[in-house]
Amino acid sequence: MTKKLLLAAGIALALLLVWIIGFWHPAGNQAHQPIPLAAAPTGGDFTLHSADGPVSLKDLRGKVVLVYFGYTFCPDICPTSLAYTSQALDLLSKDELARTQVLFISVDPERDTLKKLKQYATFFHPKVLGITGTPQEVAAVAKLYGASYSRQNTGSAGGYVVDHSAATYVVDPSGKMVATLQHGTPPAEIAKAIRAAMQEK
Repeated sequence: MTKKLLLAAGIALALLLVWIIGFWHPAGNQAHQPIPLAAAPTGGDFTLHSADGPVSLKDLRGKVVLVYFGYTFCPDICPTSLAYTSQALDLLSKDELARTQVLFISVDPERDTLKKLKQYATFFHPKVLGITGTPQEVAAVAKLYGASYSRQNTGSAGGYVVDHSAATYVVDPSGKMVATLQHGTPPAEIAKAIRAAMQEK
């Protein structure tokens, strides 16, 4: 039993080191805090792009979809939000998980290639899909959901950070946005929101 625990701990540590080396880009000593929403979210259909092709919200009818805006160079907010969401997904039954999809929309298409987005998103959970588009396409989708983001030059190795809102939007199987979860919502509450959305008529 001890050997199994040590092996599991070793694998977890290795994954953490891979993520730190591959994705973590600290922005000096600056505190990175979510910014407020730009407007009240209304939701709506959209099409963006993944490494495997176009992704349309309307094609995900029948599933609960969690929509989150962020970027892979995010030093802390996105990893925290995606880790909580991943833990929430692990609380779902196999059937519930099959009826759930997470869309991670990058607001930094300049640096977030589709290949990098795929690697980053699936690191957290196979059910997290990384997508983005042109700056104009991303802005149009962000407007639907009231998401806000603003590029800030830092002079660091990464060149800039993107301050952004950090809400997770819950879309029910009919395509209607039914909830907005604030940054830091515990995994159990996220799972509860997913299950509630599955019951929406």
